[in-house]
Amino acid sequence: MKRTLLKPAAVAGALLLALAACGTDSGDSSSDSGSGGFTAPDVPMKKSLGETEGEVSILAWPGYAENGSSDPKVDWVTPFEKKTGCKASVKTFNTSDEAVTLMKTGEYDVVSASGDASLRLIASGDVQPVNTDLLTNYADISSFLKDRDWNSVDGQMYGMPHGWGANLLMYRTDTVKPAPTSWSAVFDEASTYDGKVTAYDSPIYIADAALYLMNTQPDLGIKNPYALDQDQLAAAVDVLKKQKESVSEYWSDYLKEIQAFTTGDSVIGTTWQVIVQVAQGEKVPVQAILPDEGSTGWSDTWMVKADSDHSNCAYAWLDHMASPETQAAVAEWFGEAPANLKACDLTSDPKHCDNYHAGDSSYADKIWYWTTPVEQCIDGRKDVKCTNYGDWTQAWTEVKG
Repeated sequence: MKRTLLKPAAVAGALLLALAACGTDSGDSSSDSGSGGFTAPDVPMKKSLGETEGEVSILAWPGYAENGSSDPKVDWVTPFEKKTGCKASVKTFNTSDEAVTLMKTGEYDVVSASGDASLRLIASGDVQPVNTDLLTNYADISSFLKDRDWNSVDGQMYGMPHGWGANLLMYRTDTVKPAPTSWSAVFDEASTYDGKVTAYDSPIYIADAALYLMNTQPDLGIKNPYALDQDQLAAAVDVLKKQKESVSEYWSDYLKEIQAFTTGDSVIGTTWQVIVQVAQGEKVPVQAILPDEGSTGWSDTWMVKADSDHSNCAYAWLDHMASPETQAAVAEWFGEAPANLKACDLTSDPKHCDNYHAGDSSYADKIWYWTTPVEQCIDGRKDVKCTNYGDWTQAWTEVKG
């Protein structure tokens, strides 16, 4: 997965450089225990905090660890260093695959892992279980982001939840009429907008097709869009191959998507809330919805290297990133809902949390957050083997041709 980072128009009307829900369609995501679908390696968990080690190496999506170099007013790394005495070195990455590869070098103490990377890091033993009792701000994190399939195994958390967001359906209001209410507009009815449909460019987008099939073809038996056996994956691939006939382009660069909607080369397709706001700020006639079937989405997690030599500084970083002040700053700069709702009182835009549905648990319950596909079916099935991320990567190559 590759994400595109933006700075919302609501903050400064400008953009940054590039960059990232398991719920249920019945709205009861809390029933998901976050088993992870496998037995995690025996990696020790930190029992207590000690003196900080003076340094910490951070691997992050662009925009998640700002030190003022992008904008002097945007800096939460320097306050962290002054408060903890931990000198922070930051390296950014552009894809989840890149993050996984870099973590395997052993050079980084913490990483902001998206749901299509986190389980891979847990299963390989590259990250450690996190003792949430040692994190002051963990109690203030929204409950629907805790103990989930992408950040925990057998009830054990493996990190500090960060921001989150939904993958929405955006359309040009002057072209797409009547207004869509379902993902059918870009799947079964995609030919209505032949050559003007856009879709997200990543293997994880297969889950969008799987979610649609889960709602429209119940006989397939899909219970979780990230837990697909071979037949279910094949069905999702068929949907995407048919959709491809009407696709104008697959996007991973937000600028290209905005440009395509501006020119009318694309009139309908998947997007993020922050992209909607930027496009509307540039007077592009677009709206976006969370369709009737619900949606996929993303929630990132700060994770700690399994054998980190700077684990006290690493824990200090996790706590700092979960504080209301930092959450408010990151949420506005990056364009997402904060995980800590106390941040909502501190955003410069008083409507930020409303725009991103930060405190709306019923909205969040409609989202199936990106989760790494693994062979052990995370939907509870024991009699079949599910497809893994490698299978999805190969399938996505077949879809795009």
